[in-house]
Amino acid sequence: MAGILAWFWNERFWLPHNVTWADLKNTEEATFPQAEDLYLAFPLAFCMLMVRLIFERFVAKPCAIALNIQANGPQIAQPNAILEKVFTAITKHPDEKRLEGLSKQLDWDVRSIQRWFRQRRNQEKPSTLKRFCESMWKFSFGLYVFTYGVRFLKKTPWLWNTRHCWYNYPYQPLTPDLHYYYILELSFYWSLMFSQFTDIKRKDFGVMFLHHLVSIFLITFSYVNNMARVGTLVLCLHDSADALLEAAKMANYAKFQKICDLLFVMFAMVFITTRLGIFPLWCPRTIEAILSLAQMRRTRNLRGVTPMPRPPPMGPVVPTGISSLALAPWMINYSKLQVPNKVNCLFLEVFNKLQMQFLS
Repeated sequence: MAGILAWFWNERFWLPHNVTWADLKNTEEATFPQAEDLYLAFPLAFCMLMVRLIFERFVAKPCAIALNIQANGPQIAQPNAILEKVFTAITKHPDEKRLEGLSKQLDWDVRSIQRWFRQRRNQEKPSTLKRFCESMWKFSFGLYVFTYGVRFLKKTPWLWNTRHCWYNYPYQPLTPDLHYYYILELSFYWSLMFSQFTDIKRKDFGVMFLHHLVSIFLITFSYVNNMARVGTLVLCLHDSADALLEAAKMANYAKFQKICDLLFVMFAMVFITTRLGIFPLWCPRTIEAILSLAQMRRTRNLRGVTPMPRPPPMGPVVPTGISSLALAPWMINYSKLQVPNKVNCLFLEVFNKLQMQFLS
């Protein structure tokens, strides 16, 4: 087991050249992200589930009742042991041959049996009240975390100049706000993982389960190898449309169709703009310097030039001579930048090539 862990956490895979995990240990001068920090997400996820139960019962449910959303579910099917056994053990959608057999066995007409199966299927559908409460919780949290992310990021230099995500990498100190933002997002996704088995079962259950799993993986490892700065940008971009989608669902459950249509149009515009516009076009600006540095590093090594020295653990280095994101990568002060690890450079090169082909 120790050998597997040592292979998985190989420094040559996760960290830049000449950087070790020991270099990223906390010191009196600076605090860096530590893997053990993420254990805090589990108790916070449990607390979040408790807060959700209280919120749905004492906040969301009264709001739903005030909007005339009833808790009454669909009509309950008449109890019948034979039909119940067929429904639970064989099929929920019997064909004509089975319907005729059940009609002869129970002395019911086929239409009555079809009505029974339809009512029985509807019994498993959650009430509109439950759907509204679930959407209201996701809307409230999504709005809060997006607002917090915007307020936090507008004070950071890497929002306005994304090259700050890589200055002095990976020796970028961890701030309390950044730590709180990451743990909050990770706790929420863990809570969704746990609650997905008790929430409303939808057709995309498997897809959403995989989505939550991948999100947790990306948040975890971007924190561990101190790519939290660019991670905060990605998180805030992806959170921007979630609250609008849940608000549109709430309006639909309350039968406010015009408001629902307006909110859905707003959601579509924000989703397309952020995830298909800003994200793929903005992120390459953060990696221009990285790709050029990687090529420069390979060239220097092939010529036998001594590699760049590792900077001491300190805060982010303020760039000089950079006033616009449009400046070419070779105008950057390379002595103040670190070369990314191999796996990240590979992914970024592939992404950049695909982006160039898509825009060509």
